[in-house]
This record gives sequence, C-alpha cells and structure tokens, in this order.
Amino acid sequence: MISSVFRAVFPDRSGLWIKATISFALSLALALASADTFAAEVRDLRLWRAPDHTRLVLDMSGPTYHRLLELKNPDRIVIDVVDSSLKAAIDELPLENTPISRVRSGVRDGDDLRLVLDLRDRVRPRSFSLKATDRATDRIVIDLYDMEATQETAAPTIKKTATSDERRDIVIAIDAGHGGEDPGASGPGRLREKTVVLEIARELNTLFEAEPGFKPTLIRDGDYYISLSGRRELARRRQADMFVSVHADAFRDKRARGASVYALSTRGATSTTASYLAQRENESDLIGGVSLGDKEDALAMTLADLSMTATLDSSLNVGASVLSEMGEFARLHKKQVEQAAFIVLKSPDVPSILVETGFISNPEEARKLADAGYRRRMARAIHAGVVEWFEAHPPPGTLLAYRRGTDTREYTIVRGDTLSGIAQRFNVSLGNLKQLNDLSSNRILVGQTLRIPAS
Repeated sequence: MISSVFRAVFPDRSGLWIKATISFALSLALALASADTFAAEVRDLRLWRAPDHTRLVLDMSGPTYHRLLELKNPDRIVIDVVDSSLKAAIDELPLENTPISRVRSGVRDGDDLRLVLDLRDRVRPRSFSLKATDRATDRIVIDLYDMEATQETAAPTIKKTATSDERRDIVIAIDAGHGGEDPGASGPGRLREKTVVLEIARELNTLFEAEPGFKPTLIRDGDYYISLSGRRELARRRQADMFVSVHADAFRDKRARGASVYALSTRGATSTTASYLAQRENESDLIGGVSLGDKEDALAMTLADLSMTATLDSSLNVGASVLSEMGEFARLHKKQVEQAAFIVLKSPDVPSILVETGFISNPEEARKLADAGYRRRMARAIHAGVVEWFEAHPPPGTLLAYRRGTDTREYTIVRGDTLSGIAQRFNVSLGNLKQLNDLSSNRILVGQTLRIPAS
C-alpha cells in the first residue's frame, strides 16, 4: 500500500519512490517502536510486612507480562516486566523488618523493566498479576514467604476438648477487616476503613485481656492483608470460641448511616443493604490477590454447610447482645441482627459475627469513627455484648462455666461401660448424671455421648 502511494507521486524512471518508500517505512517503524516501548508504567510500589511473608505490589498503568527469577550468590529476586518503565520511587520503601535489604532497577533488552530485590534472608517467592477492578488498577504482586514460618501460622488445627481438668479461658478471635493491599472503604479526609477498624480491634483486644476468663487473639495486628478464608482458618487454629470481624463500610448513598451486626446467611440476604455490603466485603479477595487456585474445596464446604446450623444460632444471639450494647450510644441501621452471605463468617464450628461500626461514607459517622474516644466506646460496646452472652452461656470446661456452677464435661461411651461405673469414675452422683442427660433408666449405648456434671 505504501509502495503504491509513492509510485503515484514519484515515477519509476526517477527512482525516487524507492528511497522515499524506504525512508517512510523506517520512520514508521521507529514511531511504532517508540509508541510500543514502555507500553505500561509502574506508577507506584507498595510494601507490607505480614507475620509470615512480605508483599510487594506494583501498581501498573495497564496490563503487562512479567517473570520472576531466583538468583544465588548473593541471594536475590529478579522481576522482569515486559515493555514497562518505572515512574515510582524505590528508595523510600519500608524495608526494615523484611527479608529485602535493597531494591534496584534497570532496563533490560531496551524496553523491559528489571527490578532486583537484594535479600538478607532466604524466602519462598510467588508472583501473580491482578486485573484492574473498579477499586484498583492492574497490579503485579510479589509475595516473599519466610522459610521459617512462625509457630502461630504453622500450628495445626487442634480441636478443643471439654474433658481437661484445667479451667480454660474463652478465646475471642478479633478480626480487623481489610489491611495492606486492600484499604477497604474510604471516607472524607482520606479516612480508611482498614486503619479505623484496626484501632477498634486493638482496643477490643485490650479490654478482653483485662477480662478474667477470656483470652483475645488479634487475627490482624498490622497493615497487611489476610484472605477471607485465611482469617477463619487462623481463628480455628487458635481454637477460638467466638470470631468477631470489625468493619466500617461504605454505601452508594452517603446518607446511609447506622451501626449494624451481621451473622451468616446461607439463604440470601435479609435486606438490600446487607446484600450490597456482603458483596463488597467478599470482593476483598479480588483486591488482596486470592487466585482462582485458592478457592475452597466444594465437598468440604458442603459438609461445613451441614454443620453450620449448630453455630448460627449462637452467632445470632451473641450478635443481638452486641447490637443492644451499641444501641445505647450509637445510631443503629437496623434494630435486629441482619444476615448475608459473608465469606469471612462461614466457619462451621466457630460462632461468628461481623460488626459494621458505621458507614464511613457518611460524613457525620466518618467524623465519629475518626475520633479515638468514639472508637473506644464502640470497642467497649462489642466487649460488653460478647461478655454478657458468654457469662450466661459459658462453654463447658471454661472458668466462667466453673464459676456459674454449670461446668460439664463430655464422655463418649465405650464397650463395657455402665452408667454407675461412669458416675463413680467421675466422682458424681448417679442421680445427677441421669438428670443432666435426661435419662429415665440406666440403659446406655456404645457411642452415646454423656454430659458429666462438675464434681
């Protein structure tokens, strides 16, 4: 096509069309190469430290390809980003307490960006790309997992038992929503949900630490991201009796206001707002970078659904107690516990609630949530509601159950057991044993579970 145009302008006999064609083609090629060079820009680099890994995020101006290499002697990680340039500063990244000693950049093959992470400790690297969403740009995520996992993150799941002679504390898992790569909702004055809820969670942790018979554990105690299923799993590993997830979400209409408490629903949301908030919270994994390979096993979740009913009733009752306490000083969005399909609440054996401390998108509530005194009041309300319920319904084997005189143990009958023999073994009266288990006779069955009253 270019040739035909130039033939019309320059006759063959002049020979000039050949030179003009070559010159034009070279100019066009150079222009195309120039336009294609640095097709994407790294507009920002962000770094977070979590208990078991370090995350580096590259905010891109558009989609691109990358590859990660591990190099030895000395140890370093190399990230090559195709057709990209660096427009962000790398010398101000918070490298303290991370395995990275230095970050360097350079150009490879003329138009590829090369980042080099010099390491002070050995790591297991992983990288992946995330497509842009309505809440985030295209990103490249590099996770550097510690070679020596902490005992807290590596501990296996251990089921609590009520047969121990010790009077244990009630474990409350306190989950500050979002964090790190996922800032959550935003309010006026650059107020971020992840910051507000972490402050409330820490205050709540302090209150439970001072409460006899309770032991709190913070799921997130810093600015880093944990997947929704990972939050539940940490609560189970730490043998939590209760899971409390703290949030301060936003709504399309800035006039929306009021605190709320949510429990899980497996049959749909109880309101339009509940459905909207659950969808937004469940999208956190898209922001935080959970790949399709991290989806939960369908069979495991089906089995979990079958046992969910046992914990859902407790979740609703604890939620009602918390909501009542919050209503003493805060405006409530609804006067009853709402339900929606929040992924973070889907634990089959740990009662779980999600507390929306207010709408950070509402200017008036954002001002309150930005106030340390108001956050402390909110934490005290959540604390009081949880304590009130557990004091009335203490789990077997706990200090609270012992103090109430309702402490019981469980015993599964094996071949050769007799009811009188079990009563003698646990030093309890036969009558009390029968009364506690609603037994009209001394007949028992192998595999049957008996509740044993405190001796």
